Amino acid sequence: MASFEDFRQLIILYYDANFINDEDFLLLYDMFSSRNPSFPNYEYACFNLNSMSEAECKAELRFEKKDLPALAEALQIPPSFKLSKGSIVSGIESLCILLRRLAYPCRFGDMVPRFGKPVPVLSMVTNTVIDYIYTIHGHRITRWNDALLNPVALDTYARSVHSKGAALENCFGFVDGAVRPIARPDEHQRMMYNGHKRVHAIKFQSVALPNGLNANLYGPVEGKRHDAGMVAESGLLHDLERHTFSTGGQPLCIYGDPAYPLRVHLQGPFQGAALTPQMEMFNGSMSSVRVISARGWGGTVGVFGWGCATMIPNVGKKHFPPFEQLGPV
Repeated sequence: MASFEDFRQLIILYYDANFINDEDFLLLYDMFSSRNPSFPNYEYACFNLNSMSEAECKAELRFEKKDLPALAEALQIPPSFKLSKGSIVSGIESLCILLRRLAYPCRFGDMVPRFGKPVPVLSMVTNTVIDYIYTIHGHRITRWNDALLNPVALDTYARSVHSKGAALENCFGFVDGAVRPIARPDEHQRMMYNGHKRVHAIKFQSVALPNGLNANLYGPVEGKRHDAGMVAESGLLHDLERHTFSTGGQPLCIYGDPAYPLRVHLQGPFQGAALTPQMEMFNGSMSSVRVISARGWGGTVGVFGWGCATMIPNVGKKHFPPFEQLGPV
């Protein structure tokens, strides 16, 4: 199918050959003008990873150049991706396009000089690779991951947490809700408004481990949703009751803030106006190690800020009507 630019060039030729008059030329030329800016991708060379310096690779893609093949293998990236419009892009280039998009706030037009591809192709590649990675690997973080959360590993996490000064000896991780601000939607503003942070937002629930990894992720949900409601809806309590036992059969737990209900496998701080010194010491010791739950999100936002700011609704493949009102990202 011919582009708007092709039509505009054809109109110029017709006008130059006196097939159309001045009035028709102005009318047709304006009618076939694209609302999107034109990016001359043909003026730039095709992407070549070998031409990037180590510093450029680390700054633009957030990975060392030598680590990209290993990352592609770990993510099971295929040799190439065939896009919906028929374009074929190599697997490693597609991965680099995604990493560049997630690394720092930018528009697809800003990526044209690096990859030498039209904006629509860059957009399709980004969405295709995100969908592929989620389809292949999404279960590792949205469901109970036995490879990461088996009894031997849980014992190791619990010992690590306790060795850092935590009063609990059986706590292996920390649960928390993350509020990610969004633009004010045209519709359903009350649904998306988070009164605690006073912003329109989407929320996630994550379980952070002492090694800094997020072991489980649930969301996105509406910004107004309470943390206690998320932990019940996510099925996390059921998974904890089934899986969180030490190698010796003793129950293990995660730790959360006062918003969460107390359970055998879900503990929280002592509350009330009249706390004993022992209770205050307990709360203080758990609070000091609980900062790792915020560090997990903070590290992700720091490395892939654009992904956390704009593409996070793709996680979980659960969309709400307000997302459609936010416009293209």
